[in-house]
Amino acid sequence: MVPGPELPAEAANGNANAAPVNSGVRPGVVFEEGKASWYGAPFHGRQASNGEIYDMNKLTAAHRTLPFNTVVRVTNTANGKSTTVRITDRGPFVDNRVIDLSYAAAKEIESIGPGVVPVRIEILSAIDPNAGYFTLQIGAFRDRANAEKLRDRLSASYSPVSVQSFDSPKGSYYRVHVGKVSGEDAAKKLSERLREREGVSPLIFRVDTNAPGGTNP
Repeated sequence: MVPGPELPAEAANGNANAAPVNSGVRPGVVFEEGKASWYGAPFHGRQASNGEIYDMNKLTAAHRTLPFNTVVRVTNTANGKSTTVRITDRGPFVDNRVIDLSYAAAKEIESIGPGVVPVRIEILSAIDPNAGYFTLQIGAFRDRANAEKLRDRLSASYSPVSVQSFDSPKGSYYRVHVGKVSGEDAAKKLSERLREREGVSPLIFRVDTNAPGGTNP
């Protein structure tokens, strides 16, 4: 997904509009509300986080924490139009968006023009979205030295802290990830601690240890 611009730790991207509900989600239950963006070219034909080749004409999406292959219904609450997508990628990495839709999915809910629209997300797969391991992204930098400086500062208080490189059509970015905790509830607690102690606004990501393009601190 499109990474954010280089930001100081104090301005790392947050997730203020996300409103996750339920720890045990049944199919059809509302999981999250927030803002959706979309992505097409130049990501078309590149490898998605789960290892598949991204096809902007297929109904897929990127989400920060839902397991790969989770099927969700995304409804544009501004016009009531819905699309059903499969999670194949990680993101969004910018602003307070909760999901990045493929071009085809965005077209179905008429969000191509607006770019960002309010949505409701319902899980259609029988999964526990909170199970598994999670990490927190607290910064995205163009300069690797700045990412490593933040990593070194935090390593004295948190473990693990890693720097991950990401090659995008706009160039290379270096993301700083903190922690590897079991369960999203624990990740949220760590997020609050980082917010209070370090003045950052973390983004929670699922740890995808077996995916070639996944989050693996």
